[in-house]
Amino acid sequence: MNYLKQIPANFGSFNVYRRNEFTCKNYMVSHRRDFYKISLIKGQGKLYYANRGVEVNANALLFSNPMVPYKWEAISEKQDGYFCVFKEGFLPQNSQNKSFEATESPFKIGADSIFFLEPAQQAYVSNLFEQMLTENASDYIHKHELLKNYIHLLIHEALKIRPNARYFKYGSNASERITHCFIELLSRQFPIDSPEQQLRLKAPTDFAQHLSVHVNYLNRSVKEITGKTTSEMIAQRVTEEAKALLLHTNWNIAEIAFCLGFPEPAYFSNFFKKRVAKTPGQYRKTKV
Repeated sequence: MNYLKQIPANFGSFNVYRRNEFTCKNYMVSHRRDFYKISLIKGQGKLYYANRGVEVNANALLFSNPMVPYKWEAISEKQDGYFCVFKEGFLPQNSQNKSFEATESPFKIGADSIFFLEPAQQAYVSNLFEQMLTENASDYIHKHELLKNYIHLLIHEALKIRPNARYFKYGSNASERITHCFIELLSRQFPIDSPEQQLRLKAPTDFAQHLSVHVNYLNRSVKEITGKTTSEMIAQRVTEEAKALLLHTNWNIAEIAFCLGFPEPAYFSNFFKKRVAKTPGQYRKTKV
């Protein structure tokens, strides 16, 4: 069971929960593309990324970036602790007004994201989560500012801890794992919900960076498993989304081009016509 799938879609930009309030089964996968997550894990399990995993056999603080697929396999029956989910606006900003996600936080792509805690650290982090639960349930008008501060404290607590996780390679078919993670990462970017939303990952190199593998390795794996190149898979999904936006929204061509990552509407029109044999405008007229 996926924790995030059990959370109402309209819960807002932040929420916090106790882990034992949710069904915890093996291989829970994070699917929400727009939410960051911080978990205090009390319970044994294994955490899997694209090409490595880590055994969790002690209390641990886990930071999950929405653009990095992972799986959690619960081993012990008892799974306690806490987790909070939130949008990027809750992340601290540096002096250049860039979020820690892009600079030095445990959310950064390729950074250590899990930290095993000593008893005193575990008590401190548990207290922060309890305070978040209390504030989140209050009617204090500025509670979101307080909640941001608690998130910042969790991030800084992790930055003070020396990374101590020992990762292992896993599985017998590395190409299949990498391809699965690539497809999941690609799918997370869709559907496009507003004209202001833009694809963050548009090229094979973008996906390779997020999966922490070399782009040539990603390309070979995807081709081996699907029979298609990485670029073909991306172009196919972008084309499907373009068709949907043309038929089911009133956004103009420039807005759709921007959402799909094209720097100019003309580039989008050429791309679309090459794949569909119609211009975006012609295709839109086929709507019944």
